[in-house]
Amino acid sequence: MALRTSKRFFIAAVAALFAPPAAAQQPPYPSKSIRMIASQAPGGGIDTLCRIVAPKLSEAFGQTVIVENRAGANGSLAAEVTAKSPPDGYTIMLGAVGNLGTNVIYYKKLEYDPVRDLAPITPAILSASVLVVHPSVPARSVKELITLARKQPNALAYGTSGTGGAGHLAGALFRSMTKTQLLHVPYKGGAPAMIDLVAGQTQLGFASPPSSAVFIRDGRLRALAVTTDRRSRIFPDLPTIAEAGVPGYKSHSWYGFVATGKTPQPVVSRLNQEIVRILNAPDVTAAVQAQGFEVWTMTPDAFGAFIKSEVEKWTRINREIGLNEN
Repeated sequence: MALRTSKRFFIAAVAALFAPPAAAQQPPYPSKSIRMIASQAPGGGIDTLCRIVAPKLSEAFGQTVIVENRAGANGSLAAEVTAKSPPDGYTIMLGAVGNLGTNVIYYKKLEYDPVRDLAPITPAILSASVLVVHPSVPARSVKELITLARKQPNALAYGTSGTGGAGHLAGALFRSMTKTQLLHVPYKGGAPAMIDLVAGQTQLGFASPPSSAVFIRDGRLRALAVTTDRRSRIFPDLPTIAEAGVPGYKSHSWYGFVATGKTPQPVVSRLNQEIVRILNAPDVTAAVQAQGFEVWTMTPDAFGAFIKSEVEKWTRINREIGLNEN
């Protein structure tokens, strides 16, 4: 018996000797650079927010955080890259209502599932869109725009950051509730859509405050209303679309950080802790508000439930008004 016991101890000791140390198997997170994917083109709201958060996160982690723009397919390309990356927390994405909530409606062969294949970290901002028109459009109110659009079906075009994005959803809801026919022109990002609107290639848009504010101030665009059910802090004199003649209208945009699905919970929690702290820091909150956004954060579990509810909501609305046909 003693001989057998000694033999077992000897085998265990040899196994322990040759086993790699636990620290070598799982180095503390993060131990290398992190890729932060901005799911829109440079110059848009998502890109702007990434470039506010990335250096702060780099400082907190002591590792480089590299912003990488992946525009296209309303953020689906960025979400697919994120979903197919190793689930280790070294690839995160700032997405939006499109690639995290509505692309399941528009793309029959979507290469990722926003609920199953992405790990929610935290939402980042909640924002109104601004209904703006080119100065050549003879409408100075929402009611006048509705009258003009009804007289000229499909003569007025609105550009958006892509099919299924916040601008498209706001426009589709506007069309449905006002019984107007507007021509939807999807772009690969909010910045190119704004360039064509300012140039007069399109006539109106449902734009983010960061991308439209400077053009509103210098008179190159005319703002008519905001899309949320409350007035915007950055545009307090603008009525809501509901106030301006479309009772019950409400649409907003939001951005949120996600990682690859099945990323370990301690890593997701660490990312949540640091990103929430950064977003709620006074200097970052002020910078975000200067861009026309409002900081909006929550736990990973709560954000996951919200994403699921958005997918369900817009799927229901699609059945009601045919979003994927507009």
